[in-house]
Amino acid sequence: MSNKVYSVEYTVKNENGEVVDTNVGGAPLEFISGKQQMIPGFEKAVTEMNAGEEKEVKIPSNEAYGEYREDLTQTLPKEQFEGIELQKGMTLYGQGPDGQTVAVTVKDFNDKEVTIDYNHPLAGQDLTFTIKLLNQREATADEVLSGQVGGGSCCSTGQDSCGCGTGCGCH
Repeated sequence: MSNKVYSVEYTVKNENGEVVDTNVGGAPLEFISGKQQMIPGFEKAVTEMNAGEEKEVKIPSNEAYGEYREDLTQTLPKEQFEGIELQKGMTLYGQGPDGQTVAVTVKDFNDKEVTIDYNHPLAGQDLTFTIKLLNQREATADEVLSGQVGGGSCCSTGQDSCGCGTGCGCH
């Protein structure tokens, strides 16, 4: 079912049962199916629901943020992080080879080196989503073309550009 607009409320918990993200009480998450905007397991679960339905779905890591990959860690000289007060687990943002923003996690550091991790923070974890499908409709031609709900604007805010926000399904 591609090119439908889904509007959902969700809560996601990690393997320890801790809430890692939710939009309950806030603006609904809106996305267009078939555009790879959401993690595969989340999109599949939502597209199988009817408007008004609520369910809990367990999504294995391979249908969420993928398996944890050791080859996505890198150790760099500490000088490259001059002026940054490093903390284990902190997120740093840089620029990837194609100019896109890349988030990395500081895995470890000492006086000489810093080990950074390019894996998504939820990689390797099975996740539990509580999803309520608020609405679904056919996407407009503009939405299909732009890949954005509302056709060229961000969500329902009318902004010309915006980030992913919560990270629930962004790649």
